[in-house]
Amino acid sequence: MQRSRRRLSCFIFSLFFFASGIKAQQGYSRNDVLDCNYPMKAAPSPSYLYTCSEPRQHSCHAFLIYKSRQGYNSTETISHLLRSDSSELARINNVSNPYIFPTNKEVIVPVNCSCSGQYYYQAITFYVIDSDDTYYSLANDQYQGLSSCSALMGENLYDAENLSVGLKLLVPLRCACPTRNQSRDGVKYLLTYSINENDTIPDISERFNVSVKESLAANGFTDHEEAVIYPNTTLLIPLQSEPLSSQTIILEPIVYAPPPVSTLSTVNGEPKRSKKKLHFGLGAGVASLAVLCLLSLLLRRCHRKKMGRIKGKIRSTPTKHILDAMCGIDRVLKVFDVDELKAATKDFSSECRIQGSVYGGMVGGTMVAIKRESRDVMSKEVNILYKLNHFNIISLGGISTGDQHCYLVYEYMKNGCLRDWLRDPSRSGLWNWTLRVQIATDVANGLDYLHNFSYPPYVHKDIKTSNVLLDTNMRAKITNFSLATSSDGGKEGPNLTKNVEGTLGYMAPEYLECGNVTPMLDVYSFGVVMAELITGKGAIVEHQGRRRLLSEMLISIVDGDNALEVLGDFVDPDLRMRSPIALVMEVAKLCVACLARDLGKRPNMCEVVSALSRIQRDTEMWALAYQ
Repeated sequence: MQRSRRRLSCFIFSLFFFASGIKAQQGYSRNDVLDCNYPMKAAPSPSYLYTCSEPRQHSCHAFLIYKSRQGYNSTETISHLLRSDSSELARINNVSNPYIFPTNKEVIVPVNCSCSGQYYYQAITFYVIDSDDTYYSLANDQYQGLSSCSALMGENLYDAENLSVGLKLLVPLRCACPTRNQSRDGVKYLLTYSINENDTIPDISERFNVSVKESLAANGFTDHEEAVIYPNTTLLIPLQSEPLSSQTIILEPIVYAPPPVSTLSTVNGEPKRSKKKLHFGLGAGVASLAVLCLLSLLLRRCHRKKMGRIKGKIRSTPTKHILDAMCGIDRVLKVFDVDELKAATKDFSSECRIQGSVYGGMVGGTMVAIKRESRDVMSKEVNILYKLNHFNIISLGGISTGDQHCYLVYEYMKNGCLRDWLRDPSRSGLWNWTLRVQIATDVANGLDYLHNFSYPPYVHKDIKTSNVLLDTNMRAKITNFSLATSSDGGKEGPNLTKNVEGTLGYMAPEYLECGNVTPMLDVYSFGVVMAELITGKGAIVEHQGRRRLLSEMLISIVDGDNALEVLGDFVDPDLRMRSPIALVMEVAKLCVACLARDLGKRPNMCEVVSALSRIQRDTEMWALAYQ
């Protein structure tokens, strides 16, 4: 990866840093930070990220300023976007949690800033959710200058012109730690401030109770006269105490007069405006192209209806509501001839059945899974799955509607479903601890994407081990979206349903009792799946002559006396001698948190992913020592 290249650079320049880094403070990036192709020169540049000034300092507490905007206007959404703790964010901004901020309100975001190689940053991940996203738009619009286009390009291997929906990007956020000289002068924190139109260093300094001289020095300026700053770039504010919510403001939207038709402005900030005009022009072109594509689809649809028969054979054409769903599609779904699918599955014979109404067969030289569905269910799944693009969610490759049935054609998952692996004694030797943690992390990542990064967000409603499939490399993917529903984050009040559907043992209490559908329903179900992963038992267990919920049994163990010892006897026998029991207990505690009866006390999937990532890291260290 790019990071290994930077480690080599760090080695080459280590003597330089040791000799001069102690006294140096950060430099201001100017508007070079807006240049996506700004080169990484021999010496580290603030146009990329802030440089590590203290060789021995690895991390510190820091703060960012993020302006509330549509989609990211609450303690929960902003903390999720910037990977901050929502309760800490609420505390530092003196608000309740959750809380909705007014639009354009400056929000203080606490982060952990780390030194890696030459640069400081808070490393976070982001899933591309818009086909129009670019490194430039992510850095300057989504993250408001708190990252840089060149840093995004340097940290990710994807082509800048080909960021497809669902890609997982590493986003380095601009932060820094105080130098030794600053610490000696009483500076405890550095706040990364995203500069707005009409901001000046004296005004910013006055708001945060810092002298202009200190602000100038913290950003490498020698005097006020040379201190020219640009919108969408960042300024470091040296603080002797935590920032106060009273120091933040609500920004008034700036309305620009229409520019002259043939004139080019040369005022400060022109690089940003020029790029925005360019993006607007490109956007208009893309919009026009989209309209043409839509018209083309409609014309082709009408043409197919008129043709009826082609070469003496009835064509398998999707029904109206299927076509309506496909009109908005970002990627091509192939329409298969039903006879081709029948040939691949020997007319859907039992010997080709994988499970239930799912069959396996070779189509066009590729092994696929073919699911037979009713038209209503098919329309719903197509409408959902064509919008989703994530490694841990099953990929829909095509459809067919040629006879009384409808068919969905999926990627083939060689190792079947998780439930079968957990129940098959012959496979027990393959079930090591590292693999189980990886599968749990995969499912959590898929749910995190569904809840927080898909548009609209979705609740799966039927998370269970039979709906988790394993590919050739035993990586997990979520399947079966027949019960899934969108969860409109802007809708007031609970989302209630009278039609409670699901699988006993996996359904959350509030859903069973009241029909309440929220993302926390999936969190609860995922807690059951994790419990099955560590115990090898089903969601409902035969115990002392009666049927009991696995979730209840695990909660009583974790909350009871001698929990570690009792858990050791309760887990899958294959894990007892070959797993770190302390980490098994960590997963068990995470299960119990997900299984909380009060949905308000359950972690969200972002928090679950974070916890599992730590467990996975500790598992890797244990595996190295164990080997």
